[in-house]
Amino acid sequence: MTSAHQGTGAGQRPAGLHVATIAHQGLLWEAYLEFVDEPRLPRSFRGRFRFERSGQDGAGRTAETTVVIIEDSYEEAVGKARSMDDRQLESLLRSALPSPD
Repeated sequence: MTSAHQGTGAGQRPAGLHVATIAHQGLLWEAYLEFVDEPRLPRSFRGRFRFERSGQDGAGRTAETTVVIIEDSYEEAVGKARSMDDRQLESLLRSALPSPD
Protein backbone atom coordinates (compact mmCIF):
# COMPACT_ATOMS: atom_id res chain seq x y z
CA MET A 1 0.00 0.00 0.00
CA THR A 2 1.19 3.50 -0.58
CA SER A 3 1.22 6.33 1.88
CA ALA A 4 -1.02 9.37 1.86
CA HIS A 5 0.13 12.39 -0.09
CA GLN A 6 -1.00 15.89 -0.81
CA GLY A 7 -2.80 16.68 -4.06
CA THR A 8 -1.09 18.86 -6.59
CA GLY A 9 -3.89 21.28 -7.45
CA ALA A 10 -4.06 21.94 -11.21
CA GLY A 11 -1.87 18.92 -11.97
CA GLN A 12 -3.97 16.55 -9.87
CA ARG A 13 -5.09 13.27 -11.47
CA PRO A 14 -8.75 12.67 -12.28
CA ALA A 15 -10.58 11.11 -9.34
CA GLY A 16 -11.77 7.91 -11.07
CA LEU A 17 -15.12 6.21 -10.56
CA HIS A 18 -16.79 7.18 -7.27
CA VAL A 19 -17.86 4.06 -5.35
CA ALA A 20 -18.65 5.24 -1.81
CA THR A 21 -18.37 7.83 0.93
CA ILE A 22 -17.07 6.46 4.22
CA ALA A 23 -16.27 7.78 7.68
CA HIS A 24 -12.91 7.22 9.34
CA GLN A 25 -11.93 8.78 12.68
CA GLY A 26 -14.71 11.34 12.45
CA LEU A 27 -13.79 12.45 8.92
CA LEU A 28 -15.53 11.73 5.63
CA TRP A 29 -13.56 10.20 2.76
CA GLU A 30 -14.65 9.70 -0.85
CA ALA A 31 -13.60 6.32 -2.29
CA TYR A 32 -12.82 6.07 -6.00
CA LEU A 33 -11.88 3.13 -8.20
CA GLU A 34 -8.91 4.06 -10.33
CA PHE A 35 -7.74 1.76 -13.12
CA VAL A 36 -4.02 1.19 -13.40
CA ASP A 37 -4.05 0.04 -17.03
CA GLU A 38 -6.21 1.27 -19.89
CA PRO A 39 -9.62 -0.23 -19.01
CA ARG A 40 -10.47 -0.94 -22.65
CA LEU A 41 -7.62 -3.47 -23.10
CA PRO A 42 -8.99 -7.01 -23.39
CA ARG A 43 -6.65 -8.80 -20.95
CA SER A 44 -7.51 -7.79 -17.40
CA PHE A 45 -8.90 -4.85 -15.53
CA ARG A 46 -6.67 -3.87 -12.62
CA GLY A 47 -7.89 -1.29 -10.14
CA ARG A 48 -6.87 0.37 -6.93
CA PHE A 49 -8.78 2.56 -4.51
CA ARG A 50 -8.04 6.22 -4.14
CA PHE A 51 -9.45 8.02 -1.11
CA GLU A 52 -9.96 11.80 -0.96
CA ARG A 53 -10.78 13.50 2.32
CA SER A 54 -13.97 15.54 2.16
CA GLY A 55 -14.41 19.05 3.50
CA GLN A 56 -12.32 22.20 3.31
CA ASP A 57 -9.90 21.04 6.01
CA GLY A 58 -9.12 17.93 3.94
CA ALA A 59 -8.78 19.54 0.53
CA GLY A 60 -6.03 17.83 -1.41
CA ARG A 61 -5.50 15.06 1.16
CA THR A 62 -5.47 11.68 -0.60
CA ALA A 63 -4.39 8.09 0.00
CA GLU A 64 -4.33 5.19 -2.43
CA THR A 65 -3.94 1.45 -2.26
CA THR A 66 -1.93 -0.81 -4.48
CA VAL A 67 -3.87 -2.85 -7.06
CA VAL A 68 -6.50 -4.80 -5.13
CA ILE A 69 -8.97 -5.65 -7.90
CA ILE A 70 -8.12 -7.78 -10.92
CA GLU A 71 -11.03 -8.93 -13.06
CA ASP A 72 -11.65 -10.14 -16.61
CA SER A 73 -14.03 -7.30 -17.49
CA TYR A 74 -14.60 -3.64 -16.67
CA GLU A 75 -18.08 -4.47 -15.36
CA GLU A 76 -16.75 -7.18 -13.02
CA ALA A 77 -14.08 -4.83 -11.66
CA VAL A 78 -16.65 -2.08 -11.00
CA GLY A 79 -19.04 -4.62 -9.47
CA LYS A 80 -16.32 -5.92 -7.14
CA ALA A 81 -15.43 -2.37 -6.04
CA ARG A 82 -19.07 -1.44 -5.42
CA SER A 83 -19.71 -4.66 -3.49
CA MET A 84 -17.23 -3.71 -0.76
CA ASP A 85 -18.91 -2.55 2.41
CA ASP A 86 -17.86 0.44 4.52
CA ARG A 87 -15.86 -1.73 6.92
CA GLN A 88 -13.78 -3.19 4.08
CA LEU A 89 -13.19 0.22 2.52
CA GLU A 90 -12.21 1.72 5.86
CA SER A 91 -9.67 -1.10 6.33
CA LEU A 92 -8.18 -0.33 2.92
CA LEU A 93 -8.05 3.37 3.79
CA ARG A 94 -6.35 2.66 7.12
CA SER A 95 -3.72 0.54 5.36
CA ALA A 96 -3.01 3.34 2.88
CA LEU A 97 -2.63 6.12 5.46
CA PRO A 98 0.75 6.81 7.07
CA SER A 99 1.30 5.29 10.51
CA PRO A 100 0.49 7.64 13.40
CA ASP A 101 3.59 8.83 15.26
